[in-house]
Amino acid sequence: MILNRRGVVLGSGALIAAGPARAQDDEALTLTGRFVQGGHALGRTWPRALIFVDGESLTAASADGAFLIGFDRDAPGSVQIEARLGDRAVRRTLDIARGLFPSTSVNGLPPSTVEPSDPELLARIRREVVLKTEGFASRIDADHFRDGFVWPLEGFRVTSRWGSQRVLNGTPARPHYGIDLAAPQGTVIRAPAAGRVALAQSGLHFEGGLVLIDHGQGLITAYLHQSRLDVAAGQELRRGDPIGRVGMTGRATGPHLCWRMKWRDRNLDPSLLVKP
Repeated sequence: MILNRRGVVLGSGALIAAGPARAQDDEALTLTGRFVQGGHALGRTWPRALIFVDGESLTAASADGAFLIGFDRDAPGSVQIEARLGDRAVRRTLDIARGLFPSTSVNGLPPSTVEPSDPELLARIRREVVLKTEGFASRIDADHFRDGFVWPLEGFRVTSRWGSQRVLNGTPARPHYGIDLAAPQGTVIRAPAAGRVALAQSGLHFEGGLVLIDHGQGLITAYLHQSRLDVAAGQELRRGDPIGRVGMTGRATGPHLCWRMKWRDRNLDPSLLVKP
């Protein structure tokens, strides 16, 4: 089945209303989104207010009062979100639904991409981890996420859903924190929302051609296995700008785009931010 990015939304969970709040709370802190493991909450509050999640200060609202909170694959059943500005504070508690994460198997991968042991290769992997860590640490002052996302490909077939438990060459591995979109080699990949390129690197051992885009407040999207990169680090992007081409570089058995998303080291399902 070929899916078009304009009319389809994939991913676990559904829009769940936040719990009851006092009238002044409704005005001072509004929350919408996908309140499910791997999902998110889009919030609005006082401009530049500090945002706390379960008592931990994690982000700040934009100049327009917009902010985003992400829920990891293993998020607990309830989360408290609080906004503070000076002596004002308002909090809400959200119920987080459980996600459905099936197990998937991938066979035929080169052993070096599943259990690498060569010392030189391990040293290379460590150097690449540093590059990726620096990219994911990007923090631009923006709220490009507030208008939602579109699919990065025009036509594709989903071959692996986000959060699935992976078995690689018969060996249990960590969950798959991406959604795999199969498409012909060379298909144009486009930015699903505005942002700044935090990393553009080809030839990585696992990811192959990789682009990271910072959409603001610690929300980073990643685009793996590209055959060609059409952007450079520091470049400003608008929604729909081309960023590269679909390939099968790195750990891949066929041409596809692995689309990933992180919010401050929490792994999120990017398809849940796609606008219906």
